[in-house]
Amino acid sequence: MDDRYGSDVLAKGWREKAAKVLARVPAERDLVVEVAADGYCGAVVRVGSSLVELEDRNGRRRQFPLGAGFLIDGADVILVPPAPKAPAAPARTASGSFAAPDSRARVARASRIWVEGRHDAELVEKVWGDDLRAEGVVVEYLQGVDLLDQALADDPPSAERRYGVLVDHLVPGSKETRLVEATLRGPHGRHLRVVGHPYIDVWQCVLPRAVGIQRWPEVPRGIEFKVGVCRALGWPARDQADIARAWKRILGSVTSYRDLEPSLLGRVEELIDFVTA
Repeated sequence: MDDRYGSDVLAKGWREKAAKVLARVPAERDLVVEVAADGYCGAVVRVGSSLVELEDRNGRRRQFPLGAGFLIDGADVILVPPAPKAPAAPARTASGSFAAPDSRARVARASRIWVEGRHDAELVEKVWGDDLRAEGVVVEYLQGVDLLDQALADDPPSAERRYGVLVDHLVPGSKETRLVEATLRGPHGRHLRVVGHPYIDVWQCVLPRAVGIQRWPEVPRGIEFKVGVCRALGWPARDQADIARAWKRILGSVTSYRDLEPSLLGRVEELIDFVTA
């Protein structure tokens, strides 16, 4: 016959069977608990290996041993140290490189990267700005490759002051290619690296899908490129303010290197390597 009282009233374990199992709650910051002994109620502000510090609504703080003796919403709990958090994955910059740890601002290098215009400079800053600041590299614009020779004459490069230059429409037979070849044959070519992308304008270096268009339109000769693009896409192009708004729209569509043509990505990385070598 089944004995519901058990066969031995003095057997071990009867206390454990009757004991109430309490929830074990990590003492995370801002968790509000009540101390069962005296009714003190406060939020967790600091946790040590054996103590928890609580702050009440009046800003008064008290410390208590971790463990039992706490209430949450009227239920008894056991406060335990929070589990150690796993280290966060290294952050990446918009260019895809690992972000440098926060540190004091670096003094700018004597070496520079030159681009043709403001839009080129803003696009490079948008994607590579964090990398350039970490390396202390400044990007300046020339207002056209036609002014490259004069800029070099005014401030010549050297072994300690290298210049990397990014040029639009650097394709065989173009005016830009002829100018660059002549410059590289000159007295400053040794400390100069000139690279370029094949597009007429840096606008085309942004992938069409990022902008929300199927492709960049072809602009007939004799029509200013940016004006022609805006008209073909149905964007306003009455004056420079409209062109500026169009560029703002394009630049705003860029969030990382994934939104740019590979032919631009490799060239900018090459210039960064050259001026930081």
